[in-house]
Amino acid sequence: MRKLLLASAAALFVGGAAFAQPAKPVAAPGTVVVHLNGYFQYGIGAYGASDMGSDAAGYKLNGVSTFGDFRLLPGFDAQTLNGIWYGVQFELRTTTSNAGVRANPSDTGTNGVGTLYIRRGYGYLGTPNYGFIRFGDTDSAFTLSQVGVIENFGDGAQFNADGGPYIMLPSVPGQFVYADTSHLYTTGKFVYESPAVEVLDGKLSGIIGFEPSSNGIKQGQDSAGSANGSAATSVAGGSPGRRRNTLDVSVSFGNDIDAFANKISVSYLHGAPLSSTNGSYGSSAPYGYDELSVLQAGVQTTYAGLTVGANVKAGQLEDGYYFKPKGARNALGYIVGASYENGPYTVGASYFNQQSSGKYIPGSTAYARTLSEEGIAAGANYQLAKPIGFFVQYLYGQQHQPTTVTGVRSNVHEQVIAVGTTLKW
Repeated sequence: MRKLLLASAAALFVGGAAFAQPAKPVAAPGTVVVHLNGYFQYGIGAYGASDMGSDAAGYKLNGVSTFGDFRLLPGFDAQTLNGIWYGVQFELRTTTSNAGVRANPSDTGTNGVGTLYIRRGYGYLGTPNYGFIRFGDTDSAFTLSQVGVIENFGDGAQFNADGGPYIMLPSVPGQFVYADTSHLYTTGKFVYESPAVEVLDGKLSGIIGFEPSSNGIKQGQDSAGSANGSAATSVAGGSPGRRRNTLDVSVSFGNDIDAFANKISVSYLHGAPLSSTNGSYGSSAPYGYDELSVLQAGVQTTYAGLTVGANVKAGQLEDGYYFKPKGARNALGYIVGASYENGPYTVGASYFNQQSSGKYIPGSTAYARTLSEEGIAAGANYQLAKPIGFFVQYLYGQQHQPTTVTGVRSNVHEQVIAVGTTLKW
């Protein structure tokens, strides 16, 4: 029973394809199992960068620092007497505070934001024969079907971390090469995951998701307290992040050939930006925004503990899956990686390269048309016991976008090496 509880929670806090199925009920028909899983990660690292003299506020930066992350994963899994699986899964995380000042434990923050907040929160129901429906703030097809992004080494997230060594870098590279990003999974939606069907000695499955707006649970009211904000399809000045009518679909196939376990997946994401009521989009996007339109393809194979994978994403988007200004270039990114597991030991490495428009504004010569970014991650893990692990991780990142703006670096290099531990329950 303990192993099953840990497995159901694991789908919430590891990246990539682990999100591809709802947590399987551990209860017999007619019963409910409640769980309160989670993890705590903490470590120390040393970093350096070509722009390390001071941060934007003028503070002197220290080359050695600590990092950490805490997540609480409450929920339940159940099964009705007639065989319907259902449940609720939530992910709670710690919020942030100003540097050098401990968060006040009695501080409730602003707009109801306290020291814990909901990152994911969804319900699901269905059966293995007919598929599952998710509803709430959850991952959808584009994230659930991500294949070829290897993240199971080091801190488990590399450049996609929220609280890991990555946050120590003074000027971090973008991460749109990772599909499991918060701008996609923290919004309310409906997602259908089909059952797998036997095709060509393998299993074929599909996922489709629909998101009416980019609001989450109990979000979207305007400053006057009405619901106009959640239903808005137009906003003066435009917005690079607020979406409407977002749809994503994916098709995935997996099979075993001899001792090789193979996976391949293709997915597509489309969303519309909010329009402007007065025809003005501001200086950052003088001609408006293109619709979000992104294609993703990935492949990976596993043999005798060795996993090798690659993934590519391309289309109309900015970093963070924001809308790009009309006239700016499309984005393209790819990542390749590998990991090897042998008993309690895991080692791995990955490399990503991506191009986007970055700070480029159509009609302006302040920045070149292309922001080029790349990152190398390498790490090793030792699992003392299933709930206790130790890791070492190295990250190197580079960003390059020529500029005529005085005092702004056009080429930034940075790196960090760190050790830490992860405790799960």
